[in-house]
Amino acid sequence: MIDENEKVVYLGVEYDRSHGSPFDRGSADSWYGRPRAAHWYPMGTYNGDPVTAENMTPEEREAYYAGYDYNEESGGKKEW
Repeated sequence: MIDENEKVVYLGVEYDRSHGSPFDRGSADSWYGRPRAAHWYPMGTYNGDPVTAENMTPEEREAYYAGYDYNEESGGKKEW
């Protein structure tokens, strides 16, 4: 079950933003200035092997790109 605090609505779609989810990984890649490279961690970020784009469902890829775009629109970037 996903906690209400781990949900976000972006462009009318509700996404899971829990740690390691496709949306979370997309927003993190944007935050850290990394390129768009869809992936996620089913067991949480850096726990276990990542699922990469070729093995993701269309919905998982959509969530990743939505997370990336969500952060791009907010303008939030890591200051090094």
